Amino acid sequence: MPYRLLKSFLSPILLLLFRPKVRGLDLVPGSGPVIIASNHLSFSDSIFMPLVVSRKVTFLAKQEYFTQPGLKGLIKKLAFIALGQVPVDRSGGRASEAAVKTGVALLEKGECIGIYPEGTRSPDGRLYKGRTGIARLAIESGAPVIPVAMSNTDKIQPTGKVIPNVKRVGMSFGKPMYFDGDSTDLQYLRDVTDQIMNAIHAMSGQEYIDIYAPKKAKLGEIQEED
Repeated sequence: MPYRLLKSFLSPILLLLFRPKVRGLDLVPGSGPVIIASNHLSFSDSIFMPLVVSRKVTFLAKQEYFTQPGLKGLIKKLAFIALGQVPVDRSGGRASEAAVKTGVALLEKGECIGIYPEGTRSPDGRLYKGRTGIARLAIESGAPVIPVAMSNTDKIQPTGKVIPNVKRVGMSFGKPMYFDGDSTDLQYLRDVTDQIMNAIHAMSGQEYIDIYAPKKAKLGEIQEED
């Protein structure tokens, strides 16, 4: 309910101010499990993309965002709940395994999951190497992956800026990608992840850097070491 209320309140305001230019939205399935895999330029990615998708988009967020003490912690927790975030422990090892299982469980319920394969916001606007958690999610759930390219959000809300700049935001949704096979094969996981990143790269036009972005966990990440 908080998600729907927040979305109904924000939609007319943000659509008017930022005039999203959207391509391929009809490629997002209207029902059933789906993984939306996006590049990550700004915190506002987690606001603008769900704004145009008719379905609720659930991101997997750091557990710490929901457990911080005091009034500020409470406000942050309520905000993340309203934005459709689900708390998971993503500190590595067994925690990463638990994050994948949480994602698979949500997909088995027919939900729409939002993932940033890079594992964090791009520090310089370039597209970085994807982490293989998304491949495990896709293979183990059988859900289609919709690649998404966000544009201009890093100019709308640069890192550290609270009040956004009013500029037009762009979003391109790609064709569904399906994967099956052995989710324990590390090389196959890397191949699947690279295919997803190549699709995002083709739409975004960003310079691609074949290394991981600096590790600083943000919203909607599933981090999985190769």
